[in-house]
Amino acid sequence: MEPDLITNAAAQVAETDFSLISLFLRADIVVKAVMVGLFAASIWSWAIIFEKWGRLRTVNRKAERFEQVFWSGQSLEDIYQNMGHRPDHPMSTLFVAAMREWRRSAEIGSRAIHGLQERIDRVMTVSIARETARLERGLLFLATVGATAPFIGLFGTVWGIMNSFQAIAATRDTNLAVVAPGIAEALFATGLGLLAAIPAVIAYNAFSTSLNRYATRLDGFADEFSAILSRQIDETREGA
Repeated sequence: MEPDLITNAAAQVAETDFSLISLFLRADIVVKAVMVGLFAASIWSWAIIFEKWGRLRTVNRKAERFEQVFWSGQSLEDIYQNMGHRPDHPMSTLFVAAMREWRRSAEIGSRAIHGLQERIDRVMTVSIARETARLERGLLFLATVGATAPFIGLFGTVWGIMNSFQAIAATRDTNLAVVAPGIAEALFATGLGLLAAIPAVIAYNAFSTSLNRYATRLDGFADEFSAILSRQIDETREGA
């Protein structure tokens, strides 16, 4: 008898559709909500990943081009004029912000020279903070998904297993055909949680490293540019 029961249970399990769509459709409403939420979080995470990857490539490429122009020997005024006053990446934004403060002080006259270096440094510091914050948009979501998605998936798993036990209690049958679908649905929720969390964690760590490196690059440029302007300020004071 026992071999027959095992054979019948295996046949019933084999007849059950375990495709991902079927697992979702058979799931409890709570488990469905967990699955939909995790799937949406995964899609949004990938959208942020692709956007952030393209954005960082662009700003690094434009920063390299700008540094080549900046150190090419052109005057600061020529570079400022050629940019058209419309910077399109953080390093050029930093340069334009400092040059605008410089030109405003030059228009006022020699009495605005006092404190000019501090004002320029403050303007560049604010620009760096603002541009860095813009580049960091979306990283908090990746960090949140990476930290919470496995636990949300685990919640769906626990809920699905509870439903399986309830089905066993209702039918008073521990047949594999009764237990297997519910367990499969529950484990599917865990899988979705990991599917959302793993790319989010990897991308967050990679982008955080890249952004820290770019912020250091901006700080270095700001220090070099500040030194150049400081020399010009000293020359202006001596000429006055």
